[in-house]
Amino acid sequence: MEQVERLLAEAKRARENAYAPYSRFKVGAALLGKSGRVYRGCNVENASYGATICAERAAIVQAVSQGEREFDAIAVVADMPEPVPPCGLCRQVLAEFSPQMQVIMGNLAGQVRITSVEQLYPGAFTQSALLEPDAQQRG
Repeated sequence: MEQVERLLAEAKRARENAYAPYSRFKVGAALLGKSGRVYRGCNVENASYGATICAERAAIVQAVSQGEREFDAIAVVADMPEPVPPCGLCRQVLAEFSPQMQVIMGNLAGQVRITSVEQLYPGAFTQSALLEPDAQQRG
């Protein structure tokens, strides 16, 4: 439980840096790499809404840019009545790296829900779908 509390605290800290002038919906994420290192991310909105990046993807991009490719857990925090889940696009990106990753969803009221990427995003489109047909048959 100590790890959960640590990641939630890091996600709350990351949330403070969110740039959300349009939605005012600030989100923070803390991603735990297999190395034990924690990478924080926050949402960064843009006037061209499609250019907005979510907190979870910001954390993944930071980790990957520093050489980390495997992850144990991610915590996501926002000011909502219920713990905040990752959006569909973030679920796809998380599944790319660690489908078994623990997902810790929280809110500012202290409510927490814990699941996994696989449970949130069953049947994800993954690298195996991109194998050549001959490679898939050889298995």
